[in-house]
Amino acid sequence: MGTQNSKLKTQNYQDGSVLALVVVCLVILAALGGGLLAIAYGVRMQAIRTKNEAVAMLAAEAGYEKAIFWMSQQQDMITALQEGVLGTSGLLQFADGDCDYNIGFFGFVKSRPVYRIISNGHSGAFNRTVDVLVVQAIGGWDMGMCRVPISSSSTTAVHYASEEIIDMPLHINNLNDNPDYKDIYISGSPQFLQNVRMGESRYAGSGSDKYSDVMNLFEGGICFDQPDCKISDEAAVQQKVDRFVEVTDFNFKFTPVANAPVTSPHAAVQLEFFVEDGIGKVRITNNCTVRGFRQDYDYKTYDFKVKAGSGGTEYERYDIYAYHLKPTDESSVTLPVSDTYVTQEFGGMESEAGGQIFVDGDVIIGGDGLLHGNDQVLQGKMTVVATGNIWVADSITVNGDRDGNMPANDNPNILGLVAQGVIKVVDPGMTDDSVGSVGFTPDEPDGFEYVPIE
Repeated sequence: MGTQNSKLKTQNYQDGSVLALVVVCLVILAALGGGLLAIAYGVRMQAIRTKNEAVAMLAAEAGYEKAIFWMSQQQDMITALQEGVLGTSGLLQFADGDCDYNIGFFGFVKSRPVYRIISNGHSGAFNRTVDVLVVQAIGGWDMGMCRVPISSSSTTAVHYASEEIIDMPLHINNLNDNPDYKDIYISGSPQFLQNVRMGESRYAGSGSDKYSDVMNLFEGGICFDQPDCKISDEAAVQQKVDRFVEVTDFNFKFTPVANAPVTSPHAAVQLEFFVEDGIGKVRITNNCTVRGFRQDYDYKTYDFKVKAGSGGTEYERYDIYAYHLKPTDESSVTLPVSDTYVTQEFGGMESEAGGQIFVDGDVIIGGDGLLHGNDQVLQGKMTVVATGNIWVADSITVNGDRDGNMPANDNPNILGLVAQGVIKVVDPGMTDDSVGSVGFTPDEPDGFEYVPIE
């Protein structure tokens, strides 16, 4: 009996041990399962947070890109802000997030306006902000197309050729040609040292790479699918001219009259820049008369300009410079370039001063060798805007430090020229045979003096 009870106790003890072990194992497994679920949940939440954070950042960047694109399409950015044009702020919606952005005026860097873009991206509980100061690029060469007119409706390609070095930023709008070829024409191996921006895609509609054979020429890089510049947009140019007129000193707004009896007369102002006793000066002669000349057939000339109202798709021959006469009365004045200086004011801030001259007519730069030895030397900052043409009659340089043939990077002197017509170096030899002949001197009517161009 005692032995049987002992065996029963042993069996009961063993069964209890197994049960306890099972319970312990279940507790451990439950704990592990709960831990794994917690880890899985944490990983999932971390993935969601990471995704939302990335989406918020991408949304903010998309808002910034949208703002930059909108700015590139404005005729004049300061005017757009002044008038509160629709688009200075906006919202973008995405599948997993959204953004809001705003464009505002920040201040001036010297005479250049600085704008501020703030774009806030949102996704779930996450918010990310892109806050950037931007300035409009200046300098370089903006081209409506890499072609020149040869008739009222047709153009021919202009090629960049071997041994040419293009050391400036370059922008070429999308030609939208069909078939789709490169919109920049290259013959041989020119060098593009600074960034080149193209309006068109690198790839044709078929997917072929149009630029694979020339990519090595662009040492400064090349960007595709860029917004068109406004170089040939008449409304954009007019808006900029209007704002320029508003801030130009009244004493330097000219409306010349062509009083000399010549064929195809054009009213003009003659400007001459020189340095005297360390002071940059300008001599201004109002009421000059340009004798114009226009070829009678398209095939005789390359002198075409965009026809007004055509949107840049039609061209017309125009009167080029043959010679000009200046009045001998008191129409000339010589003064320091700094006398023409004005500042821009916006948002309670003021820009650095710069010289401005506006001419409702043509402008001739140069023409009197007694002042400057047939070379124009500018000391100061000057912008000249003409509703007509700007004829460059002499070599133009800026005073101060130079880096070889170019002004040094810290050279403060600068000349800006804007014409609603054309800007061109004069060549009297391209006009009538008599005008282009050696020793040509036209009749000098009373009150006018012939200005020879060397």
